Amino acid sequence: MIQAFDPRCVVDAISRVVGGPAALHEPRFVGREWDYVKECIDTGWISTAGKFVERFEDMLVEQTGVGHAIAVVNGTAALHSCLMLVGVGQDDEVVIPALTFAATAAAVAYCGAIPHFADSCPNTLGLDPAKLDAWLSDVGRRQDGKLVNRLTERRIAAVVCMHTYGHPVDLDALVEVCNRHGLPLVEDAAESLGTTYKGRHTGNYGVVSAVSFNGNKIVTTGGGGVILTNDPDLARRAKHLTTTAKLPHRWEFSHDMVGYNYRMPNINAALGCAQLERLPEIVEAKRLLAARYDQAFAGLGGVRFFTEPGFARSNYWLNVILLDRAQADKRDTLLEMLNDAGYMSRPAWVLMSRLPPYAEGPRMDVSVAEDIYDRLINIPSSPFLVDPR
Repeated sequence: MIQAFDPRCVVDAISRVVGGPAALHEPRFVGREWDYVKECIDTGWISTAGKFVERFEDMLVEQTGVGHAIAVVNGTAALHSCLMLVGVGQDDEVVIPALTFAATAAAVAYCGAIPHFADSCPNTLGLDPAKLDAWLSDVGRRQDGKLVNRLTERRIAAVVCMHTYGHPVDLDALVEVCNRHGLPLVEDAAESLGTTYKGRHTGNYGVVSAVSFNGNKIVTTGGGGVILTNDPDLARRAKHLTTTAKLPHRWEFSHDMVGYNYRMPNINAALGCAQLERLPEIVEAKRLLAARYDQAFAGLGGVRFFTEPGFARSNYWLNVILLDRAQADKRDTLLEMLNDAGYMSRPAWVLMSRLPPYAEGPRMDVSVAEDIYDRLINIPSSPFLVDPR
């Protein structure tokens, strides 16, 4: 029997799954993190040279199946680099989801470009390929081999999808839309390490992709990111761009373009190597936690636990509950109750289209994203919160 909606029942459901108070998402260091970091300290290789950076990149290639990995200082730097690598420049427009973290829009702005906001799909929480296709067909026109927004007369230079809370967008459909309109796809895979789409790891579908290893991600380097690509030429350019564009020489400092000091330090990579060794077990623990949540919320009315799309095997980076539309006005009341009880919970990010720096930017109808924002709550998601027995 389905119970009527009661915020106290939501608190009870979370309590039954995780027990006592819990953070939203925090790391646990139970592998070889100390051994590897101590080696960096003992040997003095703590900065941007040392064996762990290359090992970290090699491990990411192995775990994701993407041809090349270039480690950088954080996920935003990775995404900024990705946009430059696909040719985004001053006064271009870049299609991004309205429902995303601020870094997605900021990376566009770093290029001197303008975020162009697109709507979400309720089944994935990410970009809706069909709605985007219709919108680009309406506002776009071909001019000198480029797609131009007829409403602004600016070039639309790229599409960025973001795999929201670890759940992938429908990548086959989105790649088809991008190809139809002649736009490169960049995957903002900051949250989706360990997630696969139709059996293939995210990061394989974009021309380039960006991953984050911030302290709250499924695998952390403290601060860090990576650029992924299957294009060897782009990989070489990415390495050059993110290492200050310095030309190789035994002693001379010569730089052939404006580059960025985005290199990941060896000590961060050392932490990441130990974390990556445990990625499969971390993903399994998070999927088990998600399954327990799904079961706990099954009998509650007015709220549901969000589960992965049928084509995906998600990492469930942050677990999501969605209130029914009739209960949307109780979202903040529930957030207050959960946090008061010690269960750190958060709403979705404020839509980028509502933030002051981007409020006047181009956009399609984003009513689905607005609806998701009104009803979504992230609940405790750390992988060690559930006993596997």
